[in-house]
Amino acid sequence: MAIKAPLKGLPRNLWAVSITSFLMDVSSEMVLNVLPLFLAGVLGVRSTLIGLIEGVAESTASLLRVGSGWFSDRLRRRKWLAVAGYGISALSKPVLYFASSWAAVAGARWADRVGKGIRTAPRDALVADSVDAGRRGFAFGFHRAADTAGAMVGILGAMLAVWFTQGGVGALQARTFQVIVLASLVPAVFAVLVLAIGARETSRRAAKGAVRVGFRGLGRPFGVFLLIVGLFELGNSADAFLVLRAQSLGASVLGILGMLAVFNLVYSVVSTPAGVLSDRIPRKALIVGGWLAYAAIYFGIGLAGQRWAMWLLYAAYGAYYGTAYGTARALVADLVPAELRGTAYGAYSTVVGALDLPASVIAGALWDWFNPGAPFFLGAALALVAALALWAWRPGQANRSPAVRQ
Repeated sequence: MAIKAPLKGLPRNLWAVSITSFLMDVSSEMVLNVLPLFLAGVLGVRSTLIGLIEGVAESTASLLRVGSGWFSDRLRRRKWLAVAGYGISALSKPVLYFASSWAAVAGARWADRVGKGIRTAPRDALVADSVDAGRRGFAFGFHRAADTAGAMVGILGAMLAVWFTQGGVGALQARTFQVIVLASLVPAVFAVLVLAIGARETSRRAAKGAVRVGFRGLGRPFGVFLLIVGLFELGNSADAFLVLRAQSLGASVLGILGMLAVFNLVYSVVSTPAGVLSDRIPRKALIVGGWLAYAAIYFGIGLAGQRWAMWLLYAAYGAYYGTAYGTARALVADLVPAELRGTAYGAYSTVVGALDLPASVIAGALWDWFNPGAPFFLGAALALVAALALWAWRPGQANRSPAVRQ
């Protein structure tokens, strides 16, 4: 049976959040996918330090996500926290234009992640608040599709900048990086404006009985789910290592950006149908399937000996993300009361972000001490164990929140 996305009657907030994510990802992906090449090729930074920069950036965001989500539950307001987070990320980008040391790049990268840490949980809670449970998977799939389509456009923009600035040959040059940064500022500004003008706070029906805003109310099933997610994330190092892996196999800057464009194209195409499917079958099954695919993909990346293999593996990696990433966020809303969604999304994002630091540091060390394939073998092994644990997990009756009104 064909899976059709129910686009009719799409809530205003979902449009606003999705367009904002599209524009911000156009901006971010223009820069962030060439940032490892700038650090390694222009500034001469070692892989271990790149892993540390990426890991600290995500951990910085994680420290703010849980607090921001909890605060949005206390305020019963999501929109302006999300707007503030997008605004901080937009303001951090001009710093990269002037960056001439790894410390300056790290500062801008960390500031960008501060913005992400503030916005992520309130934004995800706003999406969950704006749709009923029967369309939750579709909503998160649609949002991820828009976000990823923006990433693809951003990568194509970076490819054009590389082509016109240095003819598409050789390693990334500092001047090319500056052109990319300047071009990224326009969509970043528009992203903030769209959310500020287009989104509205939601009004939810009161829950039966008082629900205290705090972590205890999230429940045991959600806690077990976070433990399993943490096991998976310990092997999920920063995607900067995929870029460096492709470069180690001889891929050019344009070739790497092309691989990333393929990844985002597949991710965007798969996300919405996968979200709709997760509304019809157990979400857990899709996530388990995605994690098993991830294990196979990372094992393949570790073994890859030719550039052409990375093109195929990047495409498969996009299918994994499209299947599992938005579905996991929909499952979070299934597991907790509506009044605690901000806290739950903050806790979920904190686990994902906090473990990026040890995951990326370990990956960088394995790369430098052993070989470029070693980080990916570890990621594959942990993903396989996490998938088996998730399959054995029995969450019980999922929480079904009442419909919302906008």
